[in-house]
Amino acid sequence: MPFADLTILGVLSHVVDIFLVWYVIYKMIMFIRGTKAVQLLIGILVITLIWILSGVFHLNTLNFLMETVMTWGFLAIIIIFQPELRRALEQLGRGKFFARSGIHEEEEQKQRLEAIINAVNYMAKRRIGALISIEKETGMGDYIETGIPLNSNLTHELLINIFIPNTPLHDGAVIIQKTQIAAAACYLPLSESPFISKELGTRHRAALGISEVTDSLTIVVSEETGGISVTKNGELLRDLSLEQFQVVLEKELTDETKTKQSSSSIWKRREKTKNG
Repeated sequence: MPFADLTILGVLSHVVDIFLVWYVIYKMIMFIRGTKAVQLLIGILVITLIWILSGVFHLNTLNFLMETVMTWGFLAIIIIFQPELRRALEQLGRGKFFARSGIHEEEEQKQRLEAIINAVNYMAKRRIGALISIEKETGMGDYIETGIPLNSNLTHELLINIFIPNTPLHDGAVIIQKTQIAAAACYLPLSESPFISKELGTRHRAALGISEVTDSLTIVVSEETGGISVTKNGELLRDLSLEQFQVVLEKELTDETKTKQSSSSIWKRREKTKNG
């Protein structure tokens, strides 16, 4: 259609059409982020690229194979992505797939902060050892698979109960995704840094290890001293008071675009204090 023939209604229709397609793609990406589906999607994109290039360079045999894969690819996608598709359809049926207002997110964020702070406060006072890793941008699906899946709503009562000594799930880490406890008894990689103090135990080494390979925020409660520590990006804040821990947690888990500079300054100030 020539540009000159477009009416205001036609232009508006095209804009809405493009916006809706962009929004659906965005919601799908956010839905599968941090799951196995991301790696599978990358594999599908690689196959599609090979198919296109084989046609451009007239690689007939390879192009035939890729065409066969693409022909049956739709059925394969349904089978491979069956858990994700089922979850998406369930959320769509409940009206949760598109309905996610800013007010709702703020309320969830507040509940998450309160649950973690109350649980850590309770465990620190009673010297109950704990290791809690909070997923941020980098997906932690590989580490979640090493533990016992829970997919439970995040509450301070459940967090405390998980880490009670001699219970089946108290060993290992709890991984939190948004407002859910994704899994418990998870194995995290231990840091191999030679600069780690010998006073630090396995929980602290695991917290540092996961912070070196992801952007997660990890909390450690020492069962020997009740001290609260936090790791991020290979850095460790040790022996925080409850008030200091609350400040760090709020700045790290609230709007990062507003708090990034102030949050990094806290880590730098603590680092200088420790070095001094």
